[in-house]
This record gives sequence, structure tokens and C-alpha cells, in this order.
Amino acid sequence: MSTPTIEDGRAAEPTSGSSRRTGRRTGQHAAPGRPIGSRLAAFSDAVRQRWADWTELAAPLLGPTRAALACVTGLGWLVAGGAVVAWGLALALGWREFGYAAAVLAALFGLSCLLTLGRTNLEVEVRVQPQRVVEDDSAAVEVRVCNAGKAPLLALPLDLPTGGDSITRFSLPGLSPGAEFDDVVPIPGRRRGVYQIGPARTQRGDPFGIVRREVVWTEPVELFVHPRTVHLDELGSGMLKDLEGRSTNDMSMSDLAFHTLREYAPGDDRRHIHWLSSAKRSGADGSEQFMVRQFLDTRRSHLGVVIDCAEQSWLDPAEFETAVSGAASVAARALRDGQDVSEACGPFVLGKPRRHTALDLFARARLGEERLESVVADLTRTSPNISAALLFVGPLTPMATIRRSAVLFSPDVNVVTVRVEHGSAIGLQRAAGRSILTIGSLADLPRALAGKVSG
Repeated sequence: MSTPTIEDGRAAEPTSGSSRRTGRRTGQHAAPGRPIGSRLAAFSDAVRQRWADWTELAAPLLGPTRAALACVTGLGWLVAGGAVVAWGLALALGWREFGYAAAVLAALFGLSCLLTLGRTNLEVEVRVQPQRVVEDDSAAVEVRVCNAGKAPLLALPLDLPTGGDSITRFSLPGLSPGAEFDDVVPIPGRRRGVYQIGPARTQRGDPFGIVRREVVWTEPVELFVHPRTVHLDELGSGMLKDLEGRSTNDMSMSDLAFHTLREYAPGDDRRHIHWLSSAKRSGADGSEQFMVRQFLDTRRSHLGVVIDCAEQSWLDPAEFETAVSGAASVAARALRDGQDVSEACGPFVLGKPRRHTALDLFARARLGEERLESVVADLTRTSPNISAALLFVGPLTPMATIRRSAVLFSPDVNVVTVRVEHGSAIGLQRAAGRSILTIGSLADLPRALAGKVSG
């Protein structure tokens, strides 16, 4: 074994093996490897990226494949699996009977798939008349189907969900190209709510239910079932004296409520100069000071209607339904009087709705976890110009909650609380400057709002 020699005061170059050994002795370590965790993370990221790239490339093929596989029913997969198992047993055991069974099952599955082939070109129209009804009133669904294809259409069923778990089936007859089919089905009266009518679907498949291909032709249509309402007198004649707008303490240079005269200031509109008063003052003291009219702002009446939808505020869902009907009655009366109305109920807030859609929100009302304060806060943000408000609350709504909700309105807003408690006598009490009405039924609401209650 050769040893390094010293020439000219320098050590000779060692061999590669001695260099590695010397490196270990002198502490010249190689760079440490990456931790196992980071290498696993990098590997998983690379795998996910590869999978995403492959999925993106295969998307044009995977989409139709998924759609085709979705047409096979549970019975169809059972038939296909039985064919495969029978074929395997025939090969393993050599029994011809299993081979015959596999052939029959495979033929049945293949013929069923053939029955779903073909294209159906239809124009389907679904109309609900009327789309808005009162609770327990009936509506009707009109279905029109036109064969827009170039080939005759064989008879097939058309299914139309009509709300809840009910499905109406129309038996479409054979239609020649361009032919139409019309039918009308009544929808019986239902409870308050919003019901989805549709979408209309057709199914093609075999008589055994092995393969089913479903095609959706329409979008769902909403049927609004509004709560029942009672007739109310004009709200301005009772406790809500706010029908034609009310004057405020805010000064204005242009309005209907005249307040006083003052001296002209630079920037005032000369159209508001009161010439007779200016002439009298100039003649009395010899000055040339003009007098202008000063007005008070009048605001258009804007009613806010709020329902407490917190489930813990109500003893019975029937009391909540009474509150919804009462709120809808107030909103309908205010709209007939020409007032602006904003509504809030749980997560739903509607500011200044049109007359034909004003009761849609009350059709959607339902008990939940939303607190009354948060509902009122949402309403004040949506409609900051409310001049009067009615809060419909339950028998278990705390008084502190009512107070906190009332102070969220402006100080000049007239807030009236209506407490619904079945079996209670109609009454009125005042707390912290606020009026709290108690009604035992929907029939008590007209008397209560007219002020004909005992304190």
C-alpha cells in the first residue's frame, strides 16, 4: 500500500479512497438529505398534480362515460354482475348451464342498453296559473309538449314534480314531427309555503328497469302559497298615525309644510323670496333686506314589518302562523293605502317590494335560529328611512329583546310590538315609551290596531 510522500514541502495528492476517509476524519461532512416528511409531501404534491393533469386530459371522455354509467340502475348492475359471475363459473367448472345463463344475462343487458339509444328533441313548457295563491286555494299546471325533431316520437311518460314528494306523470302519446300535446292538472290547496313545480323529465329505458336514461327539459317554477289575511282599517286612523307623511324638525328650503320667514342669505334660492313681507319690511325701516320662506321636511310614510322567527320565542307553531298572517295583513293594508313597505323575517329581508310580490316573503317565513335583534338590524340597513314599524313577537320573546330591537330604529320611528299568544285577551300596555299589543287570534288584530283595546 503506497503512502503519500512529501515533495517540495507539500503533501502528495492522496487517492480517492483516502480522500473520502480523510474527509470523515477532518469533519468535512456531505450536505444533509431532505427530511422524510418533506420528501413525502413533495411526492404527494407531484402525484396530485399528475392526477389533475390526467383528469383534465381525460375530461372529454370521462364526462360521457359517467353519464352512460349513471343510466344503469341497481337491477342493471346486478344483471351485469350476474353475467360476469356465471361466465367465470362456466370457465372454471366447465358447466355449460352457467355459460347459457351468462349469455342470456349479457343479451338482456345489451338489448336494454339498445332501447335507450336515440335522441328525443322536445320543446316542453310548464306554466303555473296562478303562480300566487292564498292558503288552501287551488292552482293549475299547464304542460305543453311539442315534437321538434324530424322523426316521429314514440309514446313515453313525462314526470313533473308538483311540490313535496308528489309527482304528476303525463303519458305522452306518439307525436309526429311538429305535433303538440297539451294537458292541465289541478294542484289542490296547500298550506302556506313555496313549492317547486318541476323540472319536467322524460325517461327512456327497457320494460324491466335495467337501464334508465333521464332527460330534464325545463327549469323549476315556484308556486307561492300566501298566508290568509284579514281586513284592516286604514292604518292612519288608528295607532299608526303616519299615512300621508309627517313633518319633522328638520329644516328645508323646499317642501310642503311652511314654518317661518327668515332673512335672505347668500346662496338661497330667489324663488323662495316672499316679496310682500320683503316690501313691508323695507317700507317700515327703510332697509333692503329680503325675506325668504323656511319649510319643515315632510317624509313619506314607510312602514317596516318584522316577524320574530326564533324558534325559542314560540310555544306553538300555530301561533307563529298567526303572526305571519297578521304581518301579511298589515303589509297588504299599507300597500293599498299607498305606503312604502319593507319586510323582514328570519334570513329574508325585502325592501319596498312591488305589490304583487310583497307577500312572497311571508310565504317563505319559517322558524329558525335568527334572533330578533339581528333581523331588525338587517332591515334598518336595507331600509334606513322607515318611519313606523310593527314587530310581531311570540309569547316567549323576552322584554329585553323587544327593547334592544326597538332602539335599533331611529328615535323618531313609531315602533309598535304585537305579541301573539293564543287564548289571551286583547290588551295594550306601554313600556319605556313603546306600545305592546297582545292578541289571542288573528281576528283581534283589526281592533288592536284601531286602538280599541283596554290598557
